[in-house]
Amino acid sequence: MAKGITKRSDDYSQWYIDVVLKGEMADYSPVKGCMVIRPNGYGVWENIQRNLDRMFKETGHVNAYFPMLIPESFLKKEAEHVEGFAPECAVVTHAGGKLLEEPLVIRPTSETIIWAMYKNWINSYRDLPILINQWANVCRWEMRTRLFLRTTEFLWQEGHTAHATHEEAEEETYKMVHVYKTFAEEYLAMPVIAGKKTDQEKFAGALHTYCIEAMMQDGRALQAGTSHHLGQNFAKAFDVKFQDAEKNLTYVHASSWGVSTRLIGALIMTHSDDNGLVIPPKLAPLPVVFVPIWRNDDEKATVLGRAREITADWDPLFFKIDDRDQYKPGYKFAEWEVKGIPIRIEIGPRDCQNNEVVVVRRDTSEKITMPMNGLITNLRKLLEDIQANLFNVAKHRLDTHTRDCVSYEEYVANVEEGGFYRIHWCGDRACEDRLKEETRSTIRCIPFDAPEESGVCMLCGKPSSRRVIAAQAY
Repeated sequence: MAKGITKRSDDYSQWYIDVVLKGEMADYSPVKGCMVIRPNGYGVWENIQRNLDRMFKETGHVNAYFPMLIPESFLKKEAEHVEGFAPECAVVTHAGGKLLEEPLVIRPTSETIIWAMYKNWINSYRDLPILINQWANVCRWEMRTRLFLRTTEFLWQEGHTAHATHEEAEEETYKMVHVYKTFAEEYLAMPVIAGKKTDQEKFAGALHTYCIEAMMQDGRALQAGTSHHLGQNFAKAFDVKFQDAEKNLTYVHASSWGVSTRLIGALIMTHSDDNGLVIPPKLAPLPVVFVPIWRNDDEKATVLGRAREITADWDPLFFKIDDRDQYKPGYKFAEWEVKGIPIRIEIGPRDCQNNEVVVVRRDTSEKITMPMNGLITNLRKLLEDIQANLFNVAKHRLDTHTRDCVSYEEYVANVEEGGFYRIHWCGDRACEDRLKEETRSTIRCIPFDAPEESGVCMLCGKPSSRRVIAAQAY
């Protein structure tokens, strides 16, 4: 266990905070509820952004940017939307030393201001579809905050698309939640369950919401991404109509979808251990670190010279040679371990004589002796193996801690221990409310791949046609 990091088994919540702080991912801001994302954390976000952005563009989307300040009247145009976000809104009432004629809301999300602009851009079916994404910050006045998982200000992307038909908007909504699923599993090495939110849990102003749900090491659920079919609600609120091919005027159909820096919290809680961070190689700001070992100036020159010779033609973003004089090798080992660097390479005078290095993988702590010749090829293969191993460990956790549950008594007795529970639910709001009130758990989603299965609701005994996923969540 690393110094200053609480054991997961002792206090999981404190362990998480310790790992974030000791791993230099983020720190507390002077503004309550906000965070400062440090370079190690922002490097992960940059890699999330870079790879997701490519996936968005491969599916035909383009980036734009809209203002952070939204006229208060815009939010009031869509009643369900404003009701859902009103308690979380921060409002600017004064600027330039004067009272504003109309208060401005710091965006909690951007549907309203984007649809105000779409009204100017959409006239004909020839203008559709619009497939726009925005990388931005948003502000939601949270009462209980936790670094990365829930903060007053956070970074995210929000896609906002406009379509000619309900079917096209539905296809987009479904497609994007699966983009998120692919990204979560291939890059975060985090298995997820994709499905539909209940009406109670859907986005304010949406017809329905799709989501991906991940299981953390303590068995609790984390919503890792959402995609919303907005129907014509925002088009009607902002009077966005288009002339179709038959020259009829009709309202535009919409979707929106987003993920945030919460994904970094998900990554931490899925893979890290009592020694600190474990970062999947595909998202690591720095995949490989060399730690040279020497006792005198001659050895230093030999070891550093060989490390630089090995890496002469390597991508400088792929590795770092830690040549700091002020720290001993043991300190460096511990530092890079707690920061989650996937591979540490130890190289000393004897290694130089033997033309080999000692490679330490962060996920298993295994030490492997590798020849210097062809090292880059072997390291790339090892990084692929680490990425796959992290996913397999997390997938095994998800599979072994997801179980069928029949009786409410059994559920109440076990839900505090964590895990996902496949339960029958009748679909009534009253049963959903009771579940939340009595067990502090929620229906996380109705999985897309849930087969039809006759049963009875765990709470009231009414008929049910398939199982849903219920769990306590972050």
